[in-house]
Amino acid sequence: MKVTKDTLIGDVLDHNVETARFFFEIGMHCLGCPHSRGESIADACSVHGTDAYELVRKLNEFLGEA
Repeated sequence: MKVTKDTLIGDVLDHNVETARFFFEIGMHCLGCPHSRGESIADACSVHGTDAYELVRKLNEFLGEA
């Protein structure tokens, strides 16, 4: 899976649940909320005041190794 800033959080979690730790690291503790699963990474990072491109980089790096 190739993650972009437009990828939905739910799609990333469905692909590999272990990616949750990267969302938790930046303060996204609402992953169980149905709304959060439908948010793009860009939207969620905007709300949480973090860099979407850095999160995308970390996720792709992790998924490339998994």
